[in-house]
Amino acid sequence: MSDLYHNILRAHRWIYETTDGFLGHRLLFGNPTLLLRTTGRRTGLPRTTALTYGRDGEKTYLVVASNGGSPKPPAWLANLKTEPLCTIQIGRRRHTATARPTLADDPDYARRWTIVDEANKGRYTQYQQKTSRPIPIVELRIN
Repeated sequence: MSDLYHNILRAHRWIYETTDGFLGHRLLFGNPTLLLRTTGRRTGLPRTTALTYGRDGEKTYLVVASNGGSPKPPAWLANLKTEPLCTIQIGRRRHTATARPTLADDPDYARRWTIVDEANKGRYTQYQQKTSRPIPIVELRIN
């Protein structure tokens, strides 16, 4: 990921957090965005990431561990595998959720890929073409 794009994402997250969700939900490219709060698997420190999301029913949010099509998955995915309990913030609302990564062999994967790819205007399909690793979709189910 380019430094400029990385800095834009960091600024977006900062605005979302600083305004406590008053700004940020649809700030970047108009995509619906949530804040994912995890615990660092090595440090135990809180980590926050802004991610485009899709909805799959009333209590399920979907995010994609694309890392921009990088060969390596994002660190937040490893954090969720270690500790699936997390917090998500959509706008000003916060929820405790449980994460479950899913891959292409999951029966719901193709349907869910369509949901998240549409939410991100086709970018996830572009990212998948850049890498040979299967990109997981992570289900964030509100507890």
